Amino acid sequence: MGILSGNQKDEPLHYGEIYDIWQFSMAAKGCVSANRACQYHAGDKDLKKIIGDIINQAELEISECDSILIDNGIMPPPALPDRPETKLEDIPVGVRFSDQEIAAMLGAATSVSLIACSQIMGKVTREDIGALFTKYHTTKAAIGLKILKMSKEKGWLIPPPLQIKRPELVEV
Repeated sequence: MGILSGNQKDEPLHYGEIYDIWQFSMAAKGCVSANRACQYHAGDKDLKKIIGDIINQAELEISECDSILIDNGIMPPPALPDRPETKLEDIPVGVRFSDQEIAAMLGAATSVSLIACSQIMGKVTREDIGALFTKYHTTKAAIGLKILKMSKEKGWLIPPPLQIKRPELVEV
């Protein structure tokens, strides 16, 4: 039997895994806080549902990552304070984020979180941690596709320049 080949949950975390799990939990706590604010700004019901899905996923990530940290004797990052609830109509128009802006922010944040999951998956030595972040990656990819589809359907997507006509090849 080789090194680190026993029961994964009995194997030690390496310092990179500890840092990544801790940082991921902290980012998920920030995600919950930021997306609760976005829920107050959002007017579109489909957008609100996706924001709810993102919050639920982040809360699951917090729970699972914090449990791993605690089980390994590491104090997880502190929780952020809850935001006071507000109504969309109480937010001044000049301060309010539009649904299109929120969708773009969600898409960007989701793509960054996919990269974070991929990096963690590439660094781990414990298969259970790799599998956990593979699960997160898959869920985030599905959420990202929902955001893209919704943004296209609602006319919120601003695409980069599109190559409509391809240049003709010149034979030499």
